[in-house]
Amino acid sequence: MESRVLSRDGTPIAYQVQGKGPAVVLVGGGLDDGAENVPLAAVLAEWFTVHNFARRGRGDSGDTQPYAVAREIEDLAALIEQAGGSAHLFGASSGGALALEAAAAGLPVGRVAVYEVPYNVEAQAVEAWRAYVSGLNAVLADGRRDDAVALFMRLAGASDEDIAEARNAPFWPSLRAIAHTLAYEAACLGDGPPPAHRFSRIAQPVLVATGEPGVDPHTPGLPADFYARAADELMTILPRAQRLTLKGQAHVGDPEVLGDALHAFFSD
Repeated sequence: MESRVLSRDGTPIAYQVQGKGPAVVLVGGGLDDGAENVPLAAVLAEWFTVHNFARRGRGDSGDTQPYAVAREIEDLAALIEQAGGSAHLFGASSGGALALEAAAAGLPVGRVAVYEVPYNVEAQAVEAWRAYVSGLNAVLADGRRDDAVALFMRLAGASDEDIAEARNAPFWPSLRAIAHTLAYEAACLGDGPPPAHRFSRIAQPVLVATGEPGVDPHTPGLPADFYARAADELMTILPRAQRLTLKGQAHVGDPEVLGDALHAFFSD
């Protein structure tokens, strides 16, 4: 990340800017330091001034305790101010929850697009989510970062063999370094279902996008239509929502496919 902006509490937030046109801020999801959105930023830069950033506690961004979702909303406010005072938002996975929370909080946002936000809407899924959050908080309180990452993987259905293999992979230390931010993601997602009382106040147009059910091999523990159910629930809450399914796309979407969809939506 090349630049930094100070959030309201003094935390430096690292970001990179490219392209020309209306401002778009990309909000990454769990265990992502902004790297996952780099290819998408390059695609969108053909039409927009794209701000891709490392959320607090990750990469070159700072961190300030205690954590609160409100602090991350202030991070976005600082980025939007730097971008000229208004911006569209795109949030991937749990980053979509943060983008929606920012819009609900009244930030100067144009349009909001979210992709595969992992809200839990079925009773069994809500129970599993709350058990995960309880376990996550316990292992993080003990400083057991490796176990926190393992819990996150297991929630998505990874086997013990998958987790053991990942622990020995070159990328594991980078996941371990930001494992504490899994608690930040949990806070953004709340108790499981999307918060209707807040999101019903979002006046902006919102694109609620998902990939194709059953395509992603990395989430075998989730029902094939897990993300679609969450998206459909958002559609019942958001006053000005549009639904989009991107055929053939997994939880990490192809940047060209996502880019075309976002270009169309942000330019409408």
